[in-house]
Amino acid sequence: METKTSKGKEIRIPGPDHPITISPAVGKVRVTVAGRIVAESTRAVRLEEKGYPPVYYLPRADADMSLLVRTKHYSYCPYKGDCTYYSIPIGGAKSEYAVWTYEKPYEAVADIKERLAFYPSRVDAIEVIS
Repeated sequence: METKTSKGKEIRIPGPDHPITISPAVGKVRVTVAGRIVAESTRAVRLEEKGYPPVYYLPRADADMSLLVRTKHYSYCPYKGDCTYYSIPIGGAKSEYAVWTYEKPYEAVADIKERLAFYPSRVDAIEVIS
């Protein structure tokens, strides 16, 4: 495993011990909250990371950004970088911090830059329509 540091943060490169693969999603991915389509895209990517369920990342252009409110919450992933969050007010308390995004991800996962991912438990549905 290759490890680097940036501003005191550990940076890890995906490899055989911790694979991360990103591929185009097949079909259309639709995210709904409170009966509204929050995002719908035929250009989503599917990220698979060892130890986690697959995650769909949708382009911001395919989301209704007016339904999202940026939060001050953030986190850090040594494989992907700094992560920021959005809430979806129409979903109530359940949809706080429902969305995450990597605005400047590390090179190994550059395909998720500026895309939005949604926690399945914080939205009503994430559907893949083929």
